[in-house]
Amino acid sequence: MDESTAEHYDKIRLELRRGAISVALLAALREPQYGYSLRKRLVEAGLDVDEGTLYPLLRRLEGQGLLHSEWREMQPRPRRYYHLNANGKKVLAELGRDWKALDMTLNTLLEPQS
Repeated sequence: MDESTAEHYDKIRLELRRGAISVALLAALREPQYGYSLRKRLVEAGLDVDEGTLYPLLRRLEGQGLLHSEWREMQPRPRRYYHLNANGKKVLAELGRDWKALDMTLNTLLEPQS
């Protein structure tokens, strides 16, 4: 891949990844998680998200009214747990339907033409 093509690929890949991370994060938060456990869950599922992306996204989603967080006193230190609220569950359900429809469309379009 030449430099120009690689640059275009990287930009589009980054846009695609941003949206996918948001959906994956909402899906993973159907069960309460704290930052490290959430990151570990995403990595185990095949999506490596660095902390510099994860924590700002959590704060943004909470600010948008999709998540609830609470501090829990745990040993050896308190942890902030995040989970979907009712609005987040509704949004995730809609996004899940949209994702599946988009996936079917893309699979059709990406099939080699005969």
